[in-house]
Amino acid sequence: MRNVASASVSLGTLGLLRLFGVSWSWGLAAGLGVYLGTRSWRYFCIAALTAKRDAYGLYVLLRVKMALWRHMRNGSNIPTIFAETVSLHPDKPALIYEATGEVWSFTQLDQISNSVAHWAQGQGWASGDVVAIFMESRPLQVALWLGLAKVGVEAALINFNLRRDALLHCVGVSGSRGIVFGDELAEAMSEASSSFGQSMTRFCTGELSAEHLASLGAQALDPILASASRLPPNPSPSPKGFNDHLFYIYTSGTTGLPKAAIIVHSRYYRIAAFGYYAFGLRPDDIIYDCLPLYHSAGNIMGVGQCLINGLTVVVKRKFSASRFWEDCIKYNCTVVQYIGEICRYLLSQPMRPSESGHRVRLAIGNGLRPNVWEAFTERFAVAKIGEFYGATECNCSIANMDGKVGACGFNSRILPNIYPIRLVKVDEDTMELVRSSQGLCVPCRPGEPGLLVGRINQQDPLRRFDGYASQDATRKKIAQNVFKKNDSAYLSGDVLVMDELGYMYFRDRSGDTFRWRGENVSTTEVEGTLSGLLDQTDVAVYGVMVPGVEGKAGMAAIADGAGSFNCKTFLKEVQQALPPYARPVFLRISPQVDTTGTFKIQKTRLQREGFDPRLTTDRIYFLNSRAGQYQPVDEELYGALLDGRMSL
Repeated sequence: MRNVASASVSLGTLGLLRLFGVSWSWGLAAGLGVYLGTRSWRYFCIAALTAKRDAYGLYVLLRVKMALWRHMRNGSNIPTIFAETVSLHPDKPALIYEATGEVWSFTQLDQISNSVAHWAQGQGWASGDVVAIFMESRPLQVALWLGLAKVGVEAALINFNLRRDALLHCVGVSGSRGIVFGDELAEAMSEASSSFGQSMTRFCTGELSAEHLASLGAQALDPILASASRLPPNPSPSPKGFNDHLFYIYTSGTTGLPKAAIIVHSRYYRIAAFGYYAFGLRPDDIIYDCLPLYHSAGNIMGVGQCLINGLTVVVKRKFSASRFWEDCIKYNCTVVQYIGEICRYLLSQPMRPSESGHRVRLAIGNGLRPNVWEAFTERFAVAKIGEFYGATECNCSIANMDGKVGACGFNSRILPNIYPIRLVKVDEDTMELVRSSQGLCVPCRPGEPGLLVGRINQQDPLRRFDGYASQDATRKKIAQNVFKKNDSAYLSGDVLVMDELGYMYFRDRSGDTFRWRGENVSTTEVEGTLSGLLDQTDVAVYGVMVPGVEGKAGMAAIADGAGSFNCKTFLKEVQQALPPYARPVFLRISPQVDTTGTFKIQKTRLQREGFDPRLTTDRIYFLNSRAGQYQPVDEELYGALLDGRMSL
């Protein structure tokens, strides 16, 4: 009976995969895998529950893989793929600029990027040179990096929130020969201008006076582009291939200075294509892109649908929670993007008629907390969430294709080696990999949290890891002898957990879990709970060292712009919602909590300052368990905590 069931399921899988166009060899391998797996009733149940999901996932994987190999065989790159898109949709709106209502057709975007290419050649820049782009989101930002790519010049997409040392660092590590900045960032350029070398050519787009431009040592770019040829540029003598550098995107810098991640042409295509097929995007979709274009979510997952697949994208200069749904109605958007805390910001807004009058059917992004997920879909009537996981540079991206609440993606339990990623055990205090007696990493069982890793194969566009501008930073993200002897794998730095069906759930970024009272405290879980108690207020949770005490005490930084935070009420609610070990020992009440440009909580400064009242004007409180209340931390109490005269 068991063999009959196994054979039936394996034959069914083979038929299903053939229906999706999978080759006989792949289908037979999959059928054999299911046959062997279903000889256990547990695997039979898992196969029955996940067959449809896994088959669709395999279809998406193969569709993207075949397209990648086709483009590699044809010598394609992003500009040549975009040229094909232009020929198919010459007059269709490509980019709409929300700030002005300006509409760029695909032909216009192509022509303006050609002007950029001619300007770059006129500057003497050649294939392999780097030019920094430093501006708030706008269609010209896309035309700039695309035009540079047409002549092999690589853009460094700089976070427009950076200032002084961080700005200089990002421009410096990329080796940029020039920089283009928006007039809105003239002050930031002024602060850093004297530190740029004389060889750094500077151009400004927007309206600055001749005197102001001269003080910055910059030239006005707009008139130069207006007079440049709009015909295709002469081919580069060293044309870029599909696995060559396209541009640099910087990590968000939540744990230090940003790193310049290398984006190759094939990676750009892969991310955009996966998003298109995994989440069921359509040719007539209109995407509302309110994410910064210096980030992969906005520039690749969003704008990539325009350049690669011919969709119309509405570019928002800066995210606005109050204007979000009005914009979606105005431009007939059917798809929106989110990241970090955006969905929570929308939920915190007062109810408006526009939030139910839109046509949005799909929201794509990452970082949506489970406690916000259902509230968001119910209130705003968004039919589907397309949650995915994947750092800009990683080779182990996953996607939630069937709307499993809270999951950031999945990997097949029946055919796990089709997509070689794995959760492996780590020491939760040091984040060091746990090794077996054979020296290999130890895979996690369902329910066990582990570090997500992806096997590296530089010959496969899906498995490549191109690293960072810094070779030292690149080496730190690679481990050896992970799946088998002498292999290598990318270390994501993120802890996830997989359930019995293969769904994966985000837990913590490295360092965001700490031990207290012999228990592991998940900062993301505590942040979600506290934010919910405080009407979706910004909350950052982290561990702080207390001399003479084992582990780290929990500390929560809470945004209180209105000055209405009540310690007594908060403690009462926390005691009902969290176990004793997870309750914050220290509170830091601030007008606002620092976030990155992509709406991720920034904890570096908070962790460094700890609970020392001398380092901040924010109010700091200590949970005095004996008194049963939070009390203000002054210098006297701070000293008592350091000396051990006040027990925790």
